[in-house]
Amino acid sequence: MSDSPYSMDKFEPFLDSEQAASLVKVHPKTLQRYARTGRVAGYRLGKLWRFRASDLDRCLPLTVSSEQLSVPPHNL
Repeated sequence: MSDSPYSMDKFEPFLDSEQAASLVKVHPKTLQRYARTGRVAGYRLGKLWRFRASDLDRCLPLTVSSEQLSVPPHNL
């Protein structure tokens, strides 16, 4: 094996807009807007946007409030 900077152990696949948006819990169009404005790192290939999970992790740390996690009580 060679110590090439392009080895498969360091390869990180790209996520499409839907996959990346579900990861950071925003709408795909919102994530694309963030990429266009430079808020997150995104890669445009023609009309398609692609993202890396590691870039999203650095740019958009997931902050979830306790209100978003609470489950409404149901009536029995």
